[in-house]
Amino acid sequence: MKKLLLSAAVAVFFLTNVIAQERSSGDIEIIPHVGYMSAFLNGDEVDDLDERGSFNFGVIGDYFFNDRWSLRSGINFDSMGASVPGSDLTLNYVNIPINANWHFGSTRKWNLNFGVTPGFLTKAEIDGDDVKDAYQSFQLGVSYGIGYKLEISESFSILFHGQGLVGVTNIISDDAGGNEFTRLNAGSTISIGGVFKI
Repeated sequence: MKKLLLSAAVAVFFLTNVIAQERSSGDIEIIPHVGYMSAFLNGDEVDDLDERGSFNFGVIGDYFFNDRWSLRSGINFDSMGASVPGSDLTLNYVNIPINANWHFGSTRKWNLNFGVTPGFLTKAEIDGDDVKDAYQSFQLGVSYGIGYKLEISESFSILFHGQGLVGVTNIISDDAGGNEFTRLNAGSTISIGGVFKI
């Protein structure tokens, strides 16, 4: 019985990994996802600041131009910032990635994406105290990532992906000294999502 179950599991794994899931022009995939983000700050006076971990979630979509290239965009809810011993700076953003996505491998299950991500600050707190006035309401970042799709059927897959975001605009408001020093958000995310072809 154990050999039969093992053989069935191997057969299912083999079949789901050899079937090509190539897409063609005009195909769309919708991908709700959840993950874990490790965020930190670059720039001036950040040596005493540590990484801050949090969960993130969102929905992204791919619009395919052919079987190798798609445009990826969507909406992500990311909690960024940094931590110091006994204190947390929480910076919550609605981020909108606009990335080119290259699908590669013989069955196009791997992808590399890269582009820009505008972000809009929704909350800024230090240990529960509102400090939103000290931060810019908008940031721009460079985004990049790699992913792998495990095909379950022609219309559904599971995506495992890692994403990075490096801010290129100062997050400190002018009123809080943004003209004198610079801080930039950065972070990386490991996520899992469901891929629905529509």
